[in-house]
Amino acid sequence: MVTDSDLKPVRNIDDPRYVKALSHPLRVRVLALLQERDSSPVELAKMLDVKLGVVSYHVKTLRDYGLVELVEMRQRRGAVEHVYRVKERPQLSDDAWGDAPPVAKQAYVASFLSTVRAYTDAAAAAGGFDRKDAHFTRTVAPLDEKGWKALGRAYERFLGQVDKAIADADGRIASGETERHMDAGVVLMLFEATRLTGPRQEEENEPKPLNGVPRLNGDVKPV
Repeated sequence: MVTDSDLKPVRNIDDPRYVKALSHPLRVRVLALLQERDSSPVELAKMLDVKLGVVSYHVKTLRDYGLVELVEMRQRRGAVEHVYRVKERPQLSDDAWGDAPPVAKQAYVASFLSTVRAYTDAAAAAGGFDRKDAHFTRTVAPLDEKGWKALGRAYERFLGQVDKAIADADGRIASGETERHMDAGVVLMLFEATRLTGPRQEEENEPKPLNGVPRLNGDVKPV
């Protein structure tokens, strides 16, 4: 019988098992929940409002792909309940991301955005953005290669500050120095943007608008 320890860990996003694991939206949601806490298929089925058989199938699939592992078996109401946790996620170094095939990148980005949407929707509904010191920004700015790299380094520095803030808070919570704590959501993304209004004219070498009517993506013509 194959055990969790026999499965080769998924260390890179271009591992076919990882791509397949993220190809189903329910598996993405299961992984997100298991990242928060160890759970059984029974508990996951209740949280997801999905039939137990369906959840059990996808949890088994994730285990077969080496992304979750069995950590406990416990008796509950005359049955044995299996509890799972997420294994360490694949690395996302610059080189690993750059070398990954497009299908792997698409699967990862889709799962990431799906999870972010679920968390932000739930937080917004519960008043998670009501604090006066909550932050959310969106910026689309023209950058040259030097500017892009500078912004990337700034993001890396900020991630280091996030890690330090979490470690410091963990220490205060563990020592009892602070009584109240919350779950904070931090999402960082740096990507080449596509303008909702279409490409700049100079990028497409398009003529100036005629009769004052702009051309968007070449779909709007002068009248």
